[in-house]
Amino acid sequence: MSSNKNPINLKLKVWRQTGEQSEGQFKTYDAPQVSPDASFLEMLDYVNEGLVKKGEEPIVFDHDCREGICGSCGFMIDGNAHGPQKGTTVCQLHMRHFEDGQTLTLEPWRAKAFPVIKDLMVDRTAMDRIIKAGGYISANTGGAPDANAVPIPKPDADEAFMSATCIGCGACVASCKNASAALFTSAKITHLSLLPQGQVERDQRALDMVTQMDAEGFGACTSTGTCSASCPKEISLINIAKMNREYLRASLNKKEEVGGGDMA
Repeated sequence: MSSNKNPINLKLKVWRQTGEQSEGQFKTYDAPQVSPDASFLEMLDYVNEGLVKKGEEPIVFDHDCREGICGSCGFMIDGNAHGPQKGTTVCQLHMRHFEDGQTLTLEPWRAKAFPVIKDLMVDRTAMDRIIKAGGYISANTGGAPDANAVPIPKPDADEAFMSATCIGCGACVASCKNASAALFTSAKITHLSLLPQGQVERDQRALDMVTQMDAEGFGACTSTGTCSASCPKEISLINIAKMNREYLRASLNKKEEVGGGDMA
């Protein structure tokens, strides 16, 4: 980490690609006199201002809230999803974590299910389709019940909350050698399976979301743990084991329903 407050000078090797079907290549840009207090995306804004002034195409990257909440931003920095800081999205990453004269390599998420839109921006709607396949609950219409009307054990509430912190940024997919979306999908399944509101669709949710995940072309999970290690919200790898259990449970229940038997 840079320990001084003086501006730093960087070189950026940025992946430039005009679309999914076009060939891409790295191009090198200077990022001079960058404030250590600037965020990484602010630094890119600064570089883009210089490119526009020279009549060149600015670097395209995805972002929205810039507060680490929405999951819009994300790309590889020197081979690390969201950069070198653990539990940090790229929009929360500050330039004080880099050294003067350093060269940084910026690449988009690399996954079959994430086609490149342009430069560092990829299409992550495959994750939206996984949620659409089963990430909902049935809710009666009418007034909201009192907060204490549906008691939830604190361990369940805490675990559900930890799973619900997933922002769907795609870092888990990008960092996995198989481009697996198991951590993302399992977080969504685990979150709702622990709550009373999620019980009605519990089995069908597990079946539908896992089926959609496979249909989108994500790879299989081989439990290397890189997904959890690179997750900016530090979603636990345990969720994947819970998803596998939910899927097995749902499959057995489905088989019993088809066979007309009862589960023990």
